Amino acid sequence: MTSTTTARTLPIIDLREVETDPLGFQERLSAATRDFGFFYLVGHGIPRELSDDLVAVARRFFALPEEQKLAIEKINSPYFRGYSRVGDELTKGAQDWREQVDVGPETAPQQPTADEPWLVLEGPNLWPAEPADFRGIVEEWVGHNERVARTLLHGWLQALGQPADLLDDDFRAPDARLKIVRYPEAPDDDHGQGVGEHKDFGFLTLLFVEPGKGGLQVEKDGAWIEAEPLEDALIVNIGEMLEAATDGYLRATNHRVVSRPGDGDRISVPYFFNPGLGTTFHPWDLPAGLAAAAPGVEVQEHNKIYDTYGLNALKMWFRSHPKVTARHHAELAARLGI
Repeated sequence: MTSTTTARTLPIIDLREVETDPLGFQERLSAATRDFGFFYLVGHGIPRELSDDLVAVARRFFALPEEQKLAIEKINSPYFRGYSRVGDELTKGAQDWREQVDVGPETAPQQPTADEPWLVLEGPNLWPAEPADFRGIVEEWVGHNERVARTLLHGWLQALGQPADLLDDDFRAPDARLKIVRYPEAPDDDHGQGVGEHKDFGFLTLLFVEPGKGGLQVEKDGAWIEAEPLEDALIVNIGEMLEAATDGYLRATNHRVVSRPGDGDRISVPYFFNPGLGTTFHPWDLPAGLAAAAPGVEVQEHNKIYDTYGLNALKMWFRSHPKVTARHHAELAARLGI
């Protein structure tokens, strides 16, 4: 794969067309996801004041002394929640140049079983004491993102010839995850991996990027597209679970984040909308024309796509946070071989 970037841009979809032009919306949604796996979403109804508050509270947290941030360090959470220092998360074994806070559903810890090993991911969040409004702003942001994600979910299903409510039970209690990320300015080109090349492991992702801050690149036809932030837009992409459900008709897209010296730091907040951990995606009965164009799930060396979401989630968490895995889940990771 070449590292050359291109001037091509991602498609733009307006969520308001769900009401004004539902069939056209479904067609554009399907085409954008089929062709790119990524698109800009406008008309989503999330107040700009809230996104401004989100950036501000994230910056206040990351500006705290390190010992205050480490009070919620992820190494202390078997559920992969809390704060990670720069370099603690890996992509394909290489360090990502970012610090972050991971948040998930507030649930009670569960005892894993041989049939449900993914229950180790159930548990409470680690919330910082300061800033005092951090939790409230983040939870308000999550609520808006869930609304948007559910609307997109129903649109995809209808565009693919499925009942709009097909997955309502699977997403009744979603394993929705959020990362509040700060990418520091790279001190040199050796620290340019903000996040390494990867596919998202879940169903769909809604990404908010601080206005005026770039770095996200999307792979298309062997080249990298610069996905610069668009004013008042989210960046949406699909993950490996939607690829599994459509037997590869829709394919999760490789992407990465680059950090360059001189670009300054930036705040980025991806929201991952995923089904319940025990959900298994057997390929849907697609309309004949779509089924004929479905090549099957992509086979990648060292990256098996599991059709049960919980296993795919464990794969990601175990590999990307090896220190947490070694402290809390070494035996389970060895037994599963993921």
